[in-house]
Amino acid sequence: MRSWFLALLIGCLLLPAARADELPSNEIHLASEVWPEHTEADGKGLGWDILRKVYEPEGIQLKIHSVPYTRSIGLVERGEADAWMGSYRDEVQSAYYPRWHYDADQVTALSLRSTPVPTLATLGQYRLAWIRGYDYQDYLPDLKHFKEIQRRSGILSMLELGHVDFYIDARTEVDDVLEGSAEPDKYRITPLMRLPLYLGFADTPRGRRLADMFDRRMDALVASGELRPLFVRWKQPYAFDKELEKPHVAP
Repeated sequence: MRSWFLALLIGCLLLPAARADELPSNEIHLASEVWPEHTEADGKGLGWDILRKVYEPEGIQLKIHSVPYTRSIGLVERGEADAWMGSYRDEVQSAYYPRWHYDADQVTALSLRSTPVPTLATLGQYRLAWIRGYDYQDYLPDLKHFKEIQRRSGILSMLELGHVDFYIDARTEVDDVLEGSAEPDKYRITPLMRLPLYLGFADTPRGRRLADMFDRRMDALVASGELRPLFVRWKQPYAFDKELEKPHVAP
């Protein structure tokens, strides 16, 4: 009986890897939250355009799974997707990260104009909020008072009622939040830092193979400048200039 149970347990533990191996070799299954003009559910957006440049010349088609961010990580961990979009470097210890990022977040703070202008040095003095799972406490220094929220729809009310001092998010997401305000001039957007965005791959032979292909293709695409027109088309800052132009090298 114990032998039967042990065999069943081992089979369950190996199930995610087996499911990953069953995905077609000419496809890459990518999970992502729907971010406007970046990873739209219909396949439009800067992120998808970049990855098509990476993989389609290799004969690999993108298969998109549009789910909330934390669920996208879960799909990869369970072997139901090859990678998820929008990860920060080493955000999930069980994932496999390529050398290259594919884009970068301009992390910003949204506040009422009456609130003092923050800096990275003073941000820890204030009450902050961000979307659950984004873990900005790992990237912004000396934070003490922060909460995670489920959705962006109530953030303007939280600021107006004084429940938080700043809402932290990527600039594109903050712009979308302000589109829902009848008085956008009441608010201030303060840039804080740029964080490279990565694909978080499954740490399996298939995931590592796709990540290595990603790095090889990005070496060529960045060197040739082929990605720059995509950033121009989507009106986004080029992610490979200045401090972000070199791939991350793990220590």
